[in-house]
Amino acid sequence: MSTWIAPTSLTGQHVALVQLSDQHHDDLVEAVRDGELWQLWYTAIPSPENMATEIARRLDLQAKGSMCPFAVIDQATGRAVGMTTYMNIDAANRRVEIGSTWYRRNVQRTPLNTEAKRLLLAHAFEQLNCIAVEFRTHFFNHQSRRAIERLGAKLDGILRSHQINPHPLASGAMRDSCVYSIIASEWSSVRAHLDFQLSRSSLKDTRSC
Repeated sequence: MSTWIAPTSLTGQHVALVQLSDQHHDDLVEAVRDGELWQLWYTAIPSPENMATEIARRLDLQAKGSMCPFAVIDQATGRAVGMTTYMNIDAANRRVEIGSTWYRRNVQRTPLNTEAKRLLLAHAFEQLNCIAVEFRTHFFNHQSRRAIERLGAKLDGILRSHQINPHPLASGAMRDSCVYSIIASEWSSVRAHLDFQLSRSSLKDTRSC
C-alpha cells in the first residue's frame, strides 16, 4: 500500500468519495446498468457480472501501492453511483492520475461530477503537495474529453497506439490516449473556476450542469 496516498474519505455537499469495498458491489451493479455503460467500446467499464472482479482488481492495485480506489456516493441517496481512483501513483515525483472513473448515466453532467473532481484535486494539491495531476482518456471518448477540458485541464499531447483496446466490440483496435494535466501553479485558478461552477449549480438548484 502506498504510504504517500493512504486510503481516505472526501466529503462534499453532493458527493462523498469513500474507500472502495466489496460492500459497494450491489449498488455498483445497479449503477452500471443505468445506460449499459460497459457497452461503450472506447471505455473500460465493468459489466454487471464482472463487477466483483473489477473491485478485487482495484483493491489489489491499492495493496501494491499503485492505486487508491474510491466508491462515489450520491449524498442524495447514500448509494454508490460509480467509481474513481488516484492511479499511476508516482510518490517520488509527487504526481498522480485521476482516472478509471465512471458514473451511472443519471448523475453524469451534474454537480456530483464537478464536486468529485474538486475534492480529488484539492486533496492532491493541498494535502499531497502534488506538482501535477493527470487525466487520460480515449481519443474517441469525446464526452470524457469535454468534461476534462471543462475542469480547466490542458492537453499535453496524444499517445498514439498507446494501448490495444480489449473491448470485445473494438476487435483489437489500438487506443490513442489523450493526456491532460493540471499543474500546481494552475490550481488556484482551477479551484476558483470549479467553485464558481458549483455555486451556479446551487443557485439554479438543478442537476443539468
